[in-house]
Amino acid sequence: MKKWILRIAIAVVALLVIAVVAAAMFMGSIIKKGVETVGPTITKTDMKLDGASLSILSGSGSINGFVLGNPQGYSTPQAIKVGKVELGVKPRSVFSEKVVVTHIRVESPEITLETQGVNFTANNLNSILANVQAAAGDRGKSSEQSKDSGASKKLQVDEFLITGAKVNISSMLLGGKAAMVELREIRLQNLGSGPDGITSAELTKLVMDKLIPVVLEASQEAIGNVSQQASDLIKGATGGTNVLDKAKGIGDLFKKK
Repeated sequence: MKKWILRIAIAVVALLVIAVVAAAMFMGSIIKKGVETVGPTITKTDMKLDGASLSILSGSGSINGFVLGNPQGYSTPQAIKVGKVELGVKPRSVFSEKVVVTHIRVESPEITLETQGVNFTANNLNSILANVQAAAGDRGKSSEQSKDSGASKKLQVDEFLITGAKVNISSMLLGGKAAMVELREIRLQNLGSGPDGITSAELTKLVMDKLIPVVLEASQEAIGNVSQQASDLIKGATGGTNVLDKAKGIGDLFKKK
């Protein structure tokens, strides 16, 4: 009898080890599939991921080669490109209704701000945000629909950090010139810490609500500097004032958000 109990115990331990190893192997593919299928329903743009990893024992993981596409009507290749995102979760929460993410650290993302015409606020990031807001506000779906979309999982994110971000500006306001600006560190904390947590769409909205104003402020300053430099050069060459008056008009346009 004791031998049978011992054999059963060994078999159970072996099965648990196999289950843990299998879960670790497939967790990355689950994350990748989730990003590439659920993500586009939130942003209404393409979303690609080279790969992901997550240890269900330590809770540490990473996301590699993330690309967020642009909405229709924009010509630049993508809105956001990130080489690596580090993340951590509380392992037990992965199998619960609310996943507790201890940190998400986005390192050196490349952000593209593309404006339409001379209207600074008509840009790709605001278009994506409008799609995200619509997704975040649509909480009337049935539980069956939510399960099918993979959006039934609630989240808690203790820290969301963006460091070393650079913005490439594509705008007619630059007069054919290129501009790039670096952003200050952006940190969000205690997102979805209540009992209900937040959805993926709500998390995306909170991050973009924080990110976009920083991007627009830095970009406006960069465009203003380029426009002023161009105006000074033309003024020096022509001795006229009409160009400065036009530059002032553009400057006034920047103030309209």
